[in-house]
Amino acid sequence: MSFKHYGQVLRYKGGLKHCEKVSEDHNTGSIFRDALMKLVTAIIKPFKMDDVRAALSDIGVQGVTVTEVKGFGRQRGHTELYRGAEYVVDFLPKLKLEIAAAEDQVEAIVEAIISSASTGKIGDGKIFVAPLEQVVRIRTGETGEEAI
Repeated sequence: MSFKHYGQVLRYKGGLKHCEKVSEDHNTGSIFRDALMKLVTAIIKPFKMDDVRAALSDIGVQGVTVTEVKGFGRQRGHTELYRGAEYVVDFLPKLKLEIAAAEDQVEAIVEAIISSASTGKIGDGKIFVAPLEQVVRIRTGETGEEAI
């Protein structure tokens, strides 16, 4: 099975885990094979950030983008008491981590986040893994895994 998309052919061998990107340079006719990259996005509790950072550093992850976000899932927020008045906190503070990685690192990254961010309680967060088509390092112009 193959798909043509903007000058690139994606060939899937046994599902997403074993796929490779085959690109053709239309000027020279050269064919390039690139390993796929992934974007790992994790939503975690803020107080677990130091543990997650240490776990990711231990497995060789060199770059993480962290954003302070608010949201809710099954937890649906909670009520708090402030100066004698009770109010509902609908959106809970979380941290969003984004990590661009080579496909062969993804499993280790996910395991490191799960083991370090888990408290065993509701609201621990979620991890999303999505395909990452291209990465470019602005300073040098490097692309693909070399730019990560």
